Parts: sequence; C-alpha cells; structure tokens
Amino acid sequence: MNTTNNTVLIAGGSAGIGLEIAKLLDANGNTLIITGRSKSRLDEAASLLKNAVTIVSDISSEGDRLALAEKLQAEYPQLNMVINNGAAASIYPLVNAPAEAMPTVQHEIITNYVSVLALNSLLLPVLARQPEAAIVNVSSVVAYVPGILATYSASKAALHSYTQSLRWELGKIHPNIKVFELFPPLVNTEFSKPIGGEKGIPPQEVAQELLAGLASDTYEIRVGMTEQLYRLFLSSPEQAFAAMHTSERK
Repeated sequence: MNTTNNTVLIAGGSAGIGLEIAKLLDANGNTLIITGRSKSRLDEAASLLKNAVTIVSDISSEGDRLALAEKLQAEYPQLNMVINNGAAASIYPLVNAPAEAMPTVQHEIITNYVSVLALNSLLLPVLARQPEAAIVNVSSVVAYVPGILATYSASKAALHSYTQSLRWELGKIHPNIKVFELFPPLVNTEFSKPIGGEKGIPPQEVAQELLAGLASDTYEIRVGMTEQLYRLFLSSPEQAFAAMHTSERK
C-alpha cells in the first residue's frame, strides 16, 4: 500500500495512537480528515499538522456516522484510506456485575465493534472507486488473549474476526481495497492510564509499525510483545493467558 498522497480518515485521531499516526501520515504528504468527540482536542491536534481538517463526530452515534459518511462522499470523493481508531474501555467486575454497568458494556461493544462495521459499510462505495484503497482497524493484543478489561477484550476479539471476514470478502469483489489490522500491546497514552499505561510502549512506535506494515502489505501488524504473545497463544492458549495476567499484575 502506498503511504503517500492518500486521503485518509482517522476516526479517533485527536490523541494517543491516532494522533501519532496522523503526524506520520501528515509528514508523508497525505491529506488527513480527523474525527473525535471533543472540538478542543481536535483543534489542538490540527495545530500540530500541516494538511488536516477536523470534524466533530461521535462514531458510536448512528446519526453522526451517517452525517460523516455523507460529508466525506460529497467533499472528499478521493478518500482512499479509513483508519478506525476510536475506542472505549472500562473496568468492572464480571461476577455480580452491577446493573449500572450495562450501559457501559453496550457503549464499549458499539464503539469498538458495531460502529467500525457500520462506518466501513457506509464508506465502502467511495473506497471501491479508488485504484488503491485501505481499511485499517486498530485492534489490540487482547483480541488474541483477553486481559482484565473483559468487554474491551471481547469487542476486540469480535473486531478481529470481522476484519478477517471483511478481508476475505473484499478480496473476491473489491481486491483494490486492502484490509489491515493493527495489534498494539499496552501503550503509554491517556486512554490506558487506568490499567498502568505508563508501563507501555510509546504511541510513536505503534504509528511507525503501522506505516511499515502498510508499505509492506502486512495485513496483521503485531507490534512489540504482541508478536511474542501471539506465538505463545498458537502453541499454548493456557500459557498465553497466564502470561497476559502475570504481566498485568506487575
């Protein structure tokens, strides 16, 4: 996949991994459209970029997704890359989970899985018209081995399964659309602070690995320790699960 001269949507690109991806793509001469829920954070992100526009949009909202897709198809018919980076996560007990946790559970599933599927479907017509296009779903190491964030892990496992199916279907009918999945481990961002994000790798490393994976058409981009845990998972799911939870306790 060419990593220059693209028109790229980054859903959830105002901070963390999304912003670092935006910085690298911006430096490579791409046109960026960045979305997020906070106008102030989007404005701050745009101030760091040369060639980016921002759109306030909540991908978990069906109305926002429809409005975003309509705007993109009308104003950016050359759109050829979609990076789905929006996410939600929370910690709560599974045993005797309080009733008030259920809206949070639903929000995580919608944000991390349903909204990605829905937005991709809305944008496939414009992507299909391009000579070369890409969808990038930002997943997680927990797509392979669940961590302490139970619903987040489950939603990323669902996203991984969907991404594989989407890649297979598009390979038959729209081979010009390449489908990538990015698997970061724990990353040092504001998003991951509640689970010890300061122990994680810098988000710049994740962004660099993504661009390298795009350039080499590596469709499953496993960053840092994700590769090692994935290999362990293939040989022994039980040992991989134990390793994941041992590292979380440190």
